[in-house]
Amino acid sequence: MSVTAAPAATPADPPLSQKLRDYRGEGMPIDQCPVRDVLAQIGDKWSTLFLLLLAERPHRFGELRRAVPDISQRMLTQTLRDLQREGLVARAVLPLVPPGVEYRLTPLGQSLAVPLAQLVRWAEANHAVVRAARAAFENALPGVTAMANDSRRRA
Repeated sequence: MSVTAAPAATPADPPLSQKLRDYRGEGMPIDQCPVRDVLAQIGDKWSTLFLLLLAERPHRFGELRRAVPDISQRMLTQTLRDLQREGLVARAVLPLVPPGVEYRLTPLGQSLAVPLAQLVRWAEANHAVVRAARAAFENALPGVTAMANDSRRRA
């Protein structure tokens, strides 16, 4: 199955807040919001890391495992399957002895590389500020942040 990516947003596109109003105006349930749906997949703990690795070149399973050593084999397998299900990653069995498997970005996954690179640049530029804001918030409201941390761990 071939999937073609939609073009990236342009400065002429409506403001993001207008997009949300449009979705609601069209009667779209908020749980079907395209942005929410995509971010739910790529915003997990592991998916973005593997999308970034695969944006460089195809990788074999073992290479991916070594690149992110704190992921379990089971979680890596599940993450790659989820990315395949979303149409972002393709899996190919290599004709080797013993057989090997290679993962690569699909054209849809490749189209995500530019926005993902922008997110990486933003995160690198702002990470210290975000951490400082988090620490200031936690110091100001220790009881509230303990509850928030507990609920995040359960999610």
